[in-house]
Amino acid sequence: MYRVKVPATTANLGPGFDILGMALDFYNIIEVREREEGLKIEIEGLGADELPTDENNLAYQAMDYLFSRTDYSPAGLEINLINQIPLSRGLGSSATVIVGGLVLANCLAGEPFSTDELLNFATKIEGHPDNVAPALLGGVVISVMTEDGEIIYKRLDVPKLSTVVGIPDFKLSTTEAREVLPAQVIFEDAVFNSSRVALLIASLMSKDYDLLATCFEDRLHQSYRQDLVPGMDSVIKYTKEAGALAVALSGAGPSIIALTLNQEESVGKTMVQTFARHGIEANYKITKPATEGVIIEELKDE
Repeated sequence: MYRVKVPATTANLGPGFDILGMALDFYNIIEVREREEGLKIEIEGLGADELPTDENNLAYQAMDYLFSRTDYSPAGLEINLINQIPLSRGLGSSATVIVGGLVLANCLAGEPFSTDELLNFATKIEGHPDNVAPALLGGVVISVMTEDGEIIYKRLDVPKLSTVVGIPDFKLSTTEAREVLPAQVIFEDAVFNSSRVALLIASLMSKDYDLLATCFEDRLHQSYRQDLVPGMDSVIKYTKEAGALAVALSGAGPSIIALTLNQEESVGKTMVQTFARHGIEANYKITKPATEGVIIEELKDE
């Protein structure tokens, strides 16, 4: 039996829309073993009562995607998912399942595919690399999709900071969050974001975290999504005042991610209280950037 732990992720980091992502150190766990026939899927934890346990399950679909590109075809599979990452909250839950499924299938098939090939598979399934890349590789990952669909990436070491995630008690699908984005943006906004992305990369590489507040500014996606996340602007504003170095919408949202050195509790409580003032229940999770991506274990069957 093989088991993988796949980290949560936060995409965009403010201005890096569809380009930047960072792994966080809490995880979804997926296990797989071969069986004589048929498919058996069991799910524990978050979303257990709403996710499919048949061939529509995303982990199985990712495995099947890889198997279809090999000569290997298992007679049957038993898949166990232990979900610790909330669904549809902008924390990469679907990316963890895609990456975990691909990596497990690659193990069963004798590892015919490289890490780069797995990343390209995951991107084709997910549609964009900003979550699947850090889930697979860990750290902060810059991902570029070439014109022919291949992914070029550079992985950076994680910042020595704490992260606090404010998690509202409602879901927001990536599809819905993308539908509100404009087909075109004005030239000045493109320059604004390009400058922030460049400065953010320099800040992370030089560990000059005083720059982060400016680096996390964005004009390409957050303002268009604010009506989908009640109180978002206020949460960002007051979380900064509570001691966060930088604050942004996490991925497509609705969660909000903050980076801080030593104000974790104050930042988290401020997020929850500010959401509450806008009629939204929320909780917060204190975590850290994850150095490692997917972690693989081979276990002996009992």
